[in-house]
Amino acid sequence: MTLEAELPEPRDEDHGPDEPAEQPRGRRGRSPWVTIPAGVVLGLLLIAVLTPLTVGARVWYQARQDERPRSDAIIVLGAAQYNGEPSPTLRWRLQHALDLYRDGVAPAIVTVGGKAPGDNYTEAGSGRTWLIEKGGVPADRVVAVPVGRDTLGSLRAAGAEFDRRGWSSAVIVSDPWHGLRAKKMAADHGIEAAASPTRSGPSVQTRETQFDYIVRETGAYLSYVLLGKSVQVPNETIRRINIDPSVAPSGAPSDPQPSR
Repeated sequence: MTLEAELPEPRDEDHGPDEPAEQPRGRRGRSPWVTIPAGVVLGLLLIAVLTPLTVGARVWYQARQDERPRSDAIIVLGAAQYNGEPSPTLRWRLQHALDLYRDGVAPAIVTVGGKAPGDNYTEAGSGRTWLIEKGGVPADRVVAVPVGRDTLGSLRAAGAEFDRRGWSSAVIVSDPWHGLRAKKMAADHGIEAAASPTRSGPSVQTRETQFDYIVRETGAYLSYVLLGKSVQVPNETIRRINIDPSVAPSGAPSDPQPSR
């Protein structure tokens, strides 16, 4: 006679202390050290992609705004000058500032910008002279701040001048793609700034040129916000040789690179 008995399945506690319990097949546990780094990497990739795209969109949007609130002064950002004569880019900016002044946007104009090595005149001084002699603006309504070879240096000096005069607000005149960065730098130096860009010049000539300027300004803006530095993009430092006899003195190059 044979007896058949059903033996109970072994439980975890039936294993010895040195005997690991057998896990069910196909149900291995996932280590959190695999999931967490993957999520971090994905998040960093999203930030790396979305941040420049977001800033680029803001540069593009700001470039299409023409802000003209009543302000204490109009700030004309510097561009090249040749022996005291404004380059085409600087002249476009000065003319736009003159139009704003005549429209009553502000009772004063501030020109900014120092001089390159070897120059006899500053950008700010050349702009002030043009506004007085060619634009007919009273001399006591034009303030020259001849400091800075980049946007940050010029707006830092302009902020100090605004403090000295008790001013707090300004409309910045520059190229369209430059507006977002210029407003941020001005705000960081105590100026409540708006931007009214010029609509003339090489920065708005073709779609390819516009895209190039947006990419440059996106990088420059991120460099300033993240590192506190004013990166001199190529159009801030390089002058292409291109004779413009109607504006520049004989033998002097024109300035097709507008932003600073």
